[in-house]
Amino acid sequence: MRSPLLISVLLSGLLIGGCDRLGIPDPARDAAIKEAEAKATGSACRHAGRGIEDCYALNPAAGRASVYAGWKEMNDYMRENKIEEVKPLIAPSHPPAESASASASEDESASASASAH
Repeated sequence: MRSPLLISVLLSGLLIGGCDRLGIPDPARDAAIKEAEAKATGSACRHAGRGIEDCYALNPAAGRASVYAGWKEMNDYMRENKIEEVKPLIAPSHPPAESASASASEDESASASASAH
């Protein structure tokens, strides 16, 4: 009599363990992943010598609190271990929102002055 109960308990455990593969959403897991990615983004920004404001502007979808936490952790780690910044060799793929609007207004004023001539 104990064997059917034991088998059903073991099968239930296996089925529950496979929920990740079934595609069942887990909001807590998704939130933890987003937070970890934002912290990694902040750490990478600090290691590359970017200011926190630049990091926010370059990564608007990342959570600011997590980005700051990663940036600060990396800052403390770099200070303790006397690690120098690594300058990025590749420019960001998209300019910060503020720079994009500033360059758009410069383009408009340049085209307006060119058409006046």
